[in-house]
Amino acid sequence: MSANIGKILGIPIRIHWTLWLVFLLVAWSLADGYLPIVYPGLGALTYWAIGAVSALLLFISVLLHELSHSYIAKKNGLPIARITLFFFGGVSEMSEEPKDAGLEVRMALAGPLTSFAIAGVLGALWYVSRLVSAPVPIIAILGYNAVINVALGAFNLVPAFPLDGGRVLRGSLWGRSKNLLKATRNATRVSEALSLIMIAAGLLLVVATADIFNGLWIIFLGWFIRSGAETSLKQTEMTEALHGISVGDIMTRDLLTVSPDISVQKLVTDYFLIHPHGGYPVVRNDKLEGVVTMSSVRSIPAEKREMETVAQAMVPYERIVTISPNASAAEALQKIAEKNIGRLLVTDGDRILGMITRGDLMKTIRTRQDLSL
Repeated sequence: MSANIGKILGIPIRIHWTLWLVFLLVAWSLADGYLPIVYPGLGALTYWAIGAVSALLLFISVLLHELSHSYIAKKNGLPIARITLFFFGGVSEMSEEPKDAGLEVRMALAGPLTSFAIAGVLGALWYVSRLVSAPVPIIAILGYNAVINVALGAFNLVPAFPLDGGRVLRGSLWGRSKNLLKATRNATRVSEALSLIMIAAGLLLVVATADIFNGLWIIFLGWFIRSGAETSLKQTEMTEALHGISVGDIMTRDLLTVSPDISVQKLVTDYFLIHPHGGYPVVRNDKLEGVVTMSSVRSIPAEKREMETVAQAMVPYERIVTISPNASAAEALQKIAEKNIGRLLVTDGDRILGMITRGDLMKTIRTRQDLSL
C-alpha cells in the first residue's frame, strides 16, 4: 500500500500509507504539546503550521538519509530497486547485497553521517536566526529539526538490524571472520538481546510510571528490531545457500506448453486437473506468447470457460516476468519476492528455455542447508 511520487538519482521514491499517519502524529504532538511549552504565546493555527512544516522537513531529512545509502550503493555498482518511506522512517531496497564488508560499512555509515550533517546545517541556521531575531516560527522549525536529525542519526547507530548500526556491526564482524553468514548470525544475536532490553524497558515504563504511550512505543520499536533482525538473517541464509548457483542449473527444462487456441475448460480438464503445475507457457510455432495460471482460470466465470480461449485468459508476453538462464538463483528469488509471483520463465529473447518456480528455489535452499553445502 504505497504510492510512487517520482524519481531521484534514477531511483523510484515511494510513500507508504503509514507515513501519513506519522505526519499527523508528529504535527499533532508538536502543536499540542512541545511547541506551546517551549514557545508560549502563539496561536493554535501557528502551532499547527509549525508542526506541519517541521513534519515535512523531518521526512525530507529521512529521504536524504536514505538517498545517501543509495548513492554509495549505486556508485559501487549495486542496483537500488526503490526507496520507500514508511512508519519507522525509510528503507533503500537493494536488488543484491554488498559484495564485501567494507562497502557494507560505508553504505551503512552514510545515513547517520548525513543526518548529523543536516543537523549541523540546521543548527547553524537556528543559531543565526536567533542572533538576527528571526520570527519565532522559523526559529522553532530550525531548532526542532536540528535536534531530531541528531536523534535520527544516533538512533540509527544502535547496533541492531535493520538499523544502520546493525549493518556496521555485521560489516565489522564480516571483515574479521570473512564469513558473511556467521557475521549475520552474531549480529542478529546482538539485535535480539537489544530488542529484549527495549521490550522490558517499555513494560517497566508502563507499569512503574503509567507512561503508556512512550512505553508502548519502546515495546513496538523493540519488536520491530527483533523482527527486522530475524528477517535479515533468513534472507542471508537463503542467499548464501544459493551462492554460486545459476538459474540454468535448477530450472525445469522439459515444459508442458499450451496452445493459445484451446478453450479454458479444456485447459482445466487436460492440464490443471491432471498435472501438478500451477501455470503453463502458452506457445505457438515455438514462440512464447504468454503464460496461463490458476489465477487466469479463476478470472473466467465457469459458464464462459467453454467459449473463452487460453489466448483470452493468458498473461501476454509483454507482461511476463522473465529471467536469463545465466542469472543467479539468488536474483531469481529476489525477483519472485519483489513481484510476488510463483514462477519465472527462463527465456532467450522470445524463445522459452525453461521455468523456475518459488518451489524449485526453496527445495534447493533446503537441500543445501540440510547437506551443509
